[in-house]
Amino acid sequence: MATQLEHQHVRDIERHTTISGRPLKTVYRPVDIAEMIYEYSLGDPGQYPFTRGVHPEMHRRRLWTMRQFAGFGAARQTNERFKFLLSRGQTGLSTAFDLPTLMGRDADDPLSIGEVGRCGVSISSLADMETLFDGIDLGEVSVSKTINAPAAIVLAYFIATADKQGVPRDQLRGTCQNDILKEFHAQNEYVYPPEASVRLVIDTIEFCMKELPQYNPVSISGYHIREAGSTAAQELAFTIRDGVEYVEWCVKRGLYVDDFAPRLSFFFNSHNDFFEEIAKFRAARRLWARLMRERFGAANDRSCWLRFHAQTAGCSLYGKQVHNNIVRTSYQAMAAVLGGCQSLHTNSMDETLALPTEHAVTVALRTQQVLAHETGVTNTVDPLGGSYFVETLTNELEAEALDYIRRIDEMGGMIPAIENGFVRREIADAAFKYSQAVERKRKIVVSVNDYFDDDGPPVKLLKIEAAVETEAAASVRALRQRRDAAAVARTLACVTEEAKAGRNVMPALIDAAKAYATLGETVNALADAFGRFDGGPLW
Repeated sequence: MATQLEHQHVRDIERHTTISGRPLKTVYRPVDIAEMIYEYSLGDPGQYPFTRGVHPEMHRRRLWTMRQFAGFGAARQTNERFKFLLSRGQTGLSTAFDLPTLMGRDADDPLSIGEVGRCGVSISSLADMETLFDGIDLGEVSVSKTINAPAAIVLAYFIATADKQGVPRDQLRGTCQNDILKEFHAQNEYVYPPEASVRLVIDTIEFCMKELPQYNPVSISGYHIREAGSTAAQELAFTIRDGVEYVEWCVKRGLYVDDFAPRLSFFFNSHNDFFEEIAKFRAARRLWARLMRERFGAANDRSCWLRFHAQTAGCSLYGKQVHNNIVRTSYQAMAAVLGGCQSLHTNSMDETLALPTEHAVTVALRTQQVLAHETGVTNTVDPLGGSYFVETLTNELEAEALDYIRRIDEMGGMIPAIENGFVRREIADAAFKYSQAVERKRKIVVSVNDYFDDDGPPVKLLKIEAAVETEAAASVRALRQRRDAAAVARTLACVTEEAKAGRNVMPALIDAAKAYATLGETVNALADAFGRFDGGPLW
């Protein structure tokens, strides 16, 4: 009997934890935050350390950018979806690429078979990028691109497209994810060895600092770290430490921190645990601000701003009773807004089964619009600030993240931590613990391990026809026949030469783009200088 009571006690304790497993007290009181000094730990919104927001009025003055992720099939189809979303009130474009593009392969590459256009748009050259933004003024709309290993090349296509549209480079707005370190932690879409990969990121930061002053060249991403199974504190720690790594490399190159840091941006997951997520976002702002000022000597407040895009948690979506995903997404979106996001993507209810239909993506966009205009959450900045519970969670998450950062510093930085498998082990352990909690019903997931019901009315799914792949492959082959082969060879040779010489490769990549060198050819030109990386020796 005693054993049963002990087990029941353990279950009760585990039930009253955050989704990350953080134990929670029954009630929080003034004593829990008695040592906090308002000006040092919080400050007003818009004031260092920006715990309460980077702008004094936040969403009272300007709503977050509603940036629904979109991309499927060929460039023409995604162009149509972009125009559909803009017509429905979306205020920024967010581009999803298919797996071949993410891995730097052309549509006619044998390894692309079966994947072209399936999980995003297929982009094999500047010609595809021109089609993708046909009829869309790049001087008027902010464009986000979720791509990493070949990000510098895709950014070159984007710049070349804007040049052809006649849009001055200093008017281009948006973000390129371009966070290769998290690929080594979680998503595995890398091409080059870690050091060469980071060098490409720094090339884009340096180039955009000089040529694209309104553009964010990197979105330091915790989203996929969380999707891989990390806790909230791990997502916070590894994301911030990745950012520190990029800043260190920029400083080593001779860049002045206040010249490039204001354009660094972040990308976080907004998961199910409402209060933990809000606390995570607040802790992230404070932690980044203090690191930039105390570790790197940033004098400009904007260098200390942690501006972030949030996306609701894909890993929280389930194929059972898919309409429940609308509810999950709504709470996650509210946490992101109360946490002070600058832009937001709300997942569609069917996104766990396929790319979203127009109906599903409209519902997801309307979720943001209802949140913005009907709930009152934009009327007051950081309305949960001062809550004994939220402030305690914020402090605890920051402290745990700082401990991780200290451990990674002691290893010599993020690349040694990648090479010894530290980050992957931590994430894997956290993922296992959570899966065990769900399997044993210590954490209830509606319609998955409790509250079973029928799956509800059938949901129409978006299907990508096989013809998309055939047409994309034929298109890239036709491009190779009609372009100036000598110009392509010359510009690709220049890409390899600049990479080997250690010079910034972005000008050479733009020249190659304008000569209509394909993505795969350009990736290979860089590989001739950097080599390729298969991950084998490390893990």
